[in-house]
Amino acid sequence: MERRFALGEVPGVLWSPAAGGGRPLVLLGHGGGGHSRAPVLAARARRLVTAYGFAVAAVDAPGHGDRPRSAGDAWFAAEIGALLAAGEPLSQGIAAHTAALAARAVPEWRAVLDAVRALEPVVAGHPVGYWGLSLGTAIGLPLLAAEPRIAAAVLGLAGDDSLTAPAARVTVPVRFLLQWDDRLVRREAGLALFDALGSREKTLHANPGGHGGVPAAEGEQAERFLAGHLRAPGPAS
Repeated sequence: MERRFALGEVPGVLWSPAAGGGRPLVLLGHGGGGHSRAPVLAARARRLVTAYGFAVAAVDAPGHGDRPRSAGDAWFAAEIGALLAAGEPLSQGIAAHTAALAARAVPEWRAVLDAVRALEPVVAGHPVGYWGLSLGTAIGLPLLAAEPRIAAAVLGLAGDDSLTAPAARVTVPVRFLLQWDDRLVRREAGLALFDALGSREKTLHANPGGHGGVPAAEGEQAERFLAGHLRAPGPAS
C-alpha cells in the first residue's frame, strides 16, 4: 500500500504491507537532485515492504522534488549533474550547500518520524532503520547522531570533512558502501568518513565502478543487513 502525505511543506510517501501487525520502519533518503518518488527509491521501498514486511517512509529533501527551490537549490542540482558528467569531484561550494540542506532536513526527518507513527501506528515501539546514499548520507549522519530511535543504517557514497563530527557520534551498526572508481567522491574521502564512524559494528563494502554503479546484489545484501538488525523476517524461500 502506498500513501502520500505532507508535513507542512514537506511532501513524502509511506509504503506499508496490507496485513496488520507491528513492524519495523525504514526511512529512505534520496540522492542529490532526486526526490521521494524517484523510481529507484520506490523500487527499494516496495521490496522492503514485500520481502521483509517493513513500513517505509521517504520525503523530499529541502529544495528537491515538489518543494520550493531557491536559486541556490537550482545551482546545486545543475552543479551535481555537471560534475558527474565531467567526472570531477565535489566542490567546496557543493559541500557547503549540502551541509546547509542537512541542517534543515534533520529536524524535518525527526518530525516525520513522529508523524508516521500517527499514519502507521503499528510501527510504534518497533525498531527504525535508515538507508541513504550520497546526499542521503550527508543528511543521514547528522540525523543518526541526533535521533536515538534509529537502530541501524545503510550509508555511503559520501565523504567530506563537515561529516566527520556527526559520524563520530554515530554508534549504531552501519553498512557503508563505497564505489572504488567514484570520481564525484574521492576514494580517500569515503574511506576517511568510514574510519570516522563511531560505531563499534561497521562494515565497508567496496565495489568497482562510478558513483551511480552500486551493484544490485550489494543492495540486496544491505536489505538483509537491515532485516537482521531490525529483527524482521527474511524473504520467503
